[in-house]
Amino acid sequence: MARQRPEAPGTEHTSAAPAPCRIVVCRDCCCGTPKVTGVDHDRQLARLTEEIPVRVADCLGVCEHANVVVVQPSAAARAAGARPVWLGLVNDPDATEDIAAWVRDGGPGAAACPDILDLYVFTPPRRAR
Repeated sequence: MARQRPEAPGTEHTSAAPAPCRIVVCRDCCCGTPKVTGVDHDRQLARLTEEIPVRVADCLGVCEHANVVVVQPSAAARAAGARPVWLGLVNDPDATEDIAAWVRDGGPGAAACPDILDLYVFTPPRRAR
């Protein structure tokens, strides 16, 4: 079951406004835990929620890719054919910053994925989608 986090200031969603680009951050059995060493998990989540609508999810079922972040396209980009982008092994502050910058630029379907993030992209198994 997903836990909702408050959206970042200035990114509140109203029913009259189209849904913005958002991210889902996995936090459960592996992601966001001491099993993934050398990562300040709380800081990573805090950084992302500073300006991006974030949903924290329980296990997404792809633990071998911990920490997992899914970048969801805006409603307009999704209507134009954009699909969520799954990023795995997001375990350093630079990757977190690259994700934040991409979402600020519009995310999937609206802005090109930064080349460096191609290193993190993976296709989840069908059951995890």
